[in-house]
Amino acid sequence: MENSGYVATIGMFDGVHRGHQFVLRQVIETAHERGLKSMAITFDHTLRREQLLTTLDEKLSLISKTGIQRTEVLQFSDSLKQMTAYEFMKHVLCEQLGVKVLLTGYDNRFGHNREEGFDDYVRYGQQLDIEVLQLPAEGDVSSSLVRNLLNEGRVDEATQALGHPYQLTGHVEHGEHIGTQLGFPTANLVPYESLQLVPATGAYAVQVMLDNDTQLYAGMMNIGKRPTFEGHRTTLEVHVLHLDKDLYGQRVTVSFIQRLRDEQRFDSAEALKGQLQRDAQQVENLFKKNKTKNKR
Repeated sequence: MENSGYVATIGMFDGVHRGHQFVLRQVIETAHERGLKSMAITFDHTLRREQLLTTLDEKLSLISKTGIQRTEVLQFSDSLKQMTAYEFMKHVLCEQLGVKVLLTGYDNRFGHNREEGFDDYVRYGQQLDIEVLQLPAEGDVSSSLVRNLLNEGRVDEATQALGHPYQLTGHVEHGEHIGTQLGFPTANLVPYESLQLVPATGAYAVQVMLDNDTQLYAGMMNIGKRPTFEGHRTTLEVHVLHLDKDLYGQRVTVSFIQRLRDEQRFDSAEALKGQLQRDAQQVENLFKKNKTKNKR
C-alpha cells in the first residue's frame, strides 16, 4: 500500500543525461520498495552561469519520461539562498514537500555556505525524520562532458552520453534568402532560450519537428557566419528535405544526428551549391540507413 510522502533527490538535471536517468531510476525503485511516491527536486535557471543543455520545459519533459511521479521546481529566491542546509531540509524538504527519504551523494551540497556534506545531512535527517541515503556512483557522464562534446561538434557522442539526441527549439525568422537562391531554402532558427548551448560551427544532419505536425523530417543545418557571402553574424539555418512549406514564425525543434563537415568558404555560389547537393545526399543516405536499422 502506498503511503503519503516522497522519496526524492535534488539536482539541476541539465540535459537529463544517462547519469541523471540512473539516479532517477534509483529514486523510483526506492519509492516502490518503501510504498512512497517519487520526486525530483530541481531549480529554475536564474542561478546558471554555464550554458544550458535544456530549456526548463525540455528538462521537465525528459524527467517525466523517466517515470518520476512529481517534479518540483524551486525558484532560487533570496530566502532560499540564505537557508542553511538544516533549514532547507526542515522548511522545504520536510514541511513543504513531504520528503521522507532523500537520495544524495557525498559530493552533493546544498545550503547557503555549502560547507556541510553527506554526514551532516544524515544527522539532520535523523532529527527531522528524513532518511538520507547515499546514491551509488553515476558513472563518468556529466553535463560538463556533454557541453564539451557539443562545443567540439561531436553530436553523435553527445547523443550517447545524453541517451537522446541534443535538441534546440526556437522560432523561424526571416533571413537573407541566400539558400532559396541556391535551391536550398532555409529556415533561420532563433532559439527560445538565449543561454542554451549552440554546437560548434559546421554542417549537420538533423531531424526536424514542426509545431502541430507529428511527422519527423530529415534536414541539414548550417551553424556559422556564411563566409562565402562575407557574413559576420552567426546564424542557425536549417533546410528541411522534401518540404515545400513556409515556416516563418513557426516553432521548430531540431535534433542533432551527425556532423557532416566544417563550415567552409567556397570560391563561388555554384561551388557552394554543389557541396549542398552532396550534403543533402549524405543526409538522405544517413536517414535511409537509420530507418533500415530500426526495422531490424
